[in-house]
Amino acid sequence: MTLQINDLSDDIGLASAPVGTVQVRSRPGLYRNVLKRPADVLAILISGVIVLPVILVLALLVARDGHSPFYRSDRVGRGGRTFRMLKLRTMVPDADQMLDVYLQQNADARNEWDCTQKLKGDPRITGIGRFLRKTSMDELPQLWNVLVGDMSLVGPRPMMPNQRALYNGLAYYALRPGITGSWQVSDRNECEFSKRAEFDRDYERDLSFTTDLRLLLATARVVLRGTGY
Repeated sequence: MTLQINDLSDDIGLASAPVGTVQVRSRPGLYRNVLKRPADVLAILISGVIVLPVILVLALLVARDGHSPFYRSDRVGRGGRTFRMLKLRTMVPDADQMLDVYLQQNADARNEWDCTQKLKGDPRITGIGRFLRKTSMDELPQLWNVLVGDMSLVGPRPMMPNQRALYNGLAYYALRPGITGSWQVSDRNECEFSKRAEFDRDYERDLSFTTDLRLLLATARVVLRGTGY
């Protein structure tokens, strides 16, 4: 099923989350419709000489436990289409199964997960994984997703397919999800998942080169503070 949306002026508080693909008419604008994508590709090609060796070293450190250093997971992309997102692995190999058991045994953790879709004291995270998350370097392989067009450097936080029911907005579907963005540089560790729709709506409305540059600079400050988990 395909849902067609022509107006994003008031997309918060939907009675039900959209399913399937979502066709959203883009707002007019030279940067958002023409220049943003080439700017992403150019930035990756320029930075690749530095970033690729860093990813290689980090991958070797992660792989010391004998398992793949990379983690691939389905995410919802532009228009509601699913793609495989790439990250450096920060958790034990059986993390998904371990989460189910942990949440069944810990009511406080269940409440935290239901609210934010994250856990501050996540027992699945490895030693090197905790460092990668605090510095956000686990997300460096997502540059590949940007290069092939699944993502953008700046955009909404990538959403898992099973989180669509929790997301009460539409702006997300008009954009490529980003490595960084408005939500990522906010007080992200305390924000309820349902609030993401408001960040995405505001970003979609204000999208410009200046907005993206401001968010990239803000990302550098967030990384230096080490607030990720």
